[in-house]
Amino acid sequence: MWPFQIPVHFYGDSTETIMESEKVNITKSGMYNLYFIFCDPQLKGLVIDGATRWKNPSGYLPGRMAPLETFYGLMSLAYLILGIAWISQYVRYWQDILALQNYLTAIIALGMFEVILWYFEYANFNATGKRPMGITFWAVTFGVFRKTLSRILILVVSMGYGVVRPTLGGLTSKVVLLGATYFLAAEFLDVFEHVGTVSDLSGKARLFLVLPVAILDAFFVVWIFTSLSKTVEKLQARRMAAKLELYRKFMNALALSVIMSVAWIGYELYFKATDPFGEQWQRAWIISAFWNVLSFALLCVICTLWAPSQNSTRYAYSEDGESFDDEDALPLKSSTNVEPEKAILKPEKKEKKVVDTDVFSLDDEAEEDKRE
Repeated sequence: MWPFQIPVHFYGDSTETIMESEKVNITKSGMYNLYFIFCDPQLKGLVIDGATRWKNPSGYLPGRMAPLETFYGLMSLAYLILGIAWISQYVRYWQDILALQNYLTAIIALGMFEVILWYFEYANFNATGKRPMGITFWAVTFGVFRKTLSRILILVVSMGYGVVRPTLGGLTSKVVLLGATYFLAAEFLDVFEHVGTVSDLSGKARLFLVLPVAILDAFFVVWIFTSLSKTVEKLQARRMAAKLELYRKFMNALALSVIMSVAWIGYELYFKATDPFGEQWQRAWIISAFWNVLSFALLCVICTLWAPSQNSTRYAYSEDGESFDDEDALPLKSSTNVEPEKAILKPEKKEKKVVDTDVFSLDDEAEEDKRE
């Protein structure tokens, strides 16, 4: 029976022939390939025009993509649960909401739209046999926008924005530039990889598009941990115990996610190196699914650390909080009418350096005294 052959012949002096539609039933799961082969040297330069349709018992999705429909359905449910939990806290403590919590709300909404669009994209593909370019494009765009905003948010939090500094000062333009560059690079990669395509990109094409994104991701990681270490040092020097504990948990979560990411990249390289012909197609979907699970888990951790509560403002930047070491452990808002004790403040002399430089640097100390 196998390999299954369908012979096609040219008759007389005819330069064209038609292959009748043929239905081939597959009775065993596996990797199947279709080859068009000619043995006559006179047929060199032969052009074949037509289409093939492949269908599994569950629909038109290829075997390596079929589990993703269920996966994105479950991810939609997970984001819905997270969104309900977050909004309930947000509405309950809306008077004490921080800017950071507004950004987290936007990221949760973007993630929810992204996974829902991916679910409908795979469901439509499974039902019709064609990838809907419109849905795929918007799913990709929402995903890239979410990833960009998440990276920028983690970076500015690591810099101490809203905690030890009220603004980013001169660093704002650099952060925006890095975010915009990452968005464009990631958008090009995901659009070419997903929109209107079924097969994976070739090695050279994928490397050309993946390399800029990988470099920008590495730059984000270095800048985040450099800024985070400086912020922790400032909190230690100012003896802000509550904020310091929060940032230590934040740093541990980021460090764990980076370690898991590096380990998974190593596994992904090993997986693709040992399976050049796609014979392990049944496990291929796990490669992309892992990144969605990891980003969702990190989002849940950050939402837990910065969850809206009646004490949310204890983590906010305060001019008083810069002078009082013990005030960090108290809410910045209070419903009581008790007068706070007066404290004697000693004038402090601070030297400011004016640095004239336009170099894109990871060192944010020179920008700290700038205000927009």
